[in-house]
Amino acid sequence: MTERPGIFRRLLSLAPLVWALGFIAFALILPQPAGDLHTDGVIVLTGGGGRIPRGIDVLRRGWARQMLVAGVDREVRPREFAAEYGVEPRLFACCMTLGYESVDTRSNALEAARWIASQHLASVRLVTTDWHMRRAAADLAHAAPAGTAILRDAVPSKPSMRILFLEYNKYIARWVARIAGY
Repeated sequence: MTERPGIFRRLLSLAPLVWALGFIAFALILPQPAGDLHTDGVIVLTGGGGRIPRGIDVLRRGWARQMLVAGVDREVRPREFAAEYGVEPRLFACCMTLGYESVDTRSNALEAARWIASQHLASVRLVTTDWHMRRAAADLAHAAPAGTAILRDAVPSKPSMRILFLEYNKYIARWVARIAGY
């Protein structure tokens, strides 16, 4: 009986070390761009520089046939969006959907999952910033229709330690919440 509290304390004392090692790996090994692989669709999450131009480039290169931009501000009109990013009307009309429903990573995933189902897509390319990719991909994988292949296409950035610290803790919190059934 006296052994159990000692083992529990030892295991508990390892938690900060495991957290620190996980953070180091999280910060040093950021997800990378996907290259020229083809998918049925591309999902771009708003919020970081380079994300939308990367998604448009994917469409123009023919690596995906349609694109959802999730988390667009309700004030942004399609014409303004197309002008801002230099999207020709033909490409916008055939292949781009602006999603106005989501406001955060979790609701981005839900909005994207509905779009995937409505478009009957088997595979999607997820475009977001490198530091955001792990949590965004986990949320999308959780929400997407079963069997949807998700290609991670990270936009390289130079995140601050503060951004990495916050994102790592959000990622861990989301992981713990899923284990707990939330």
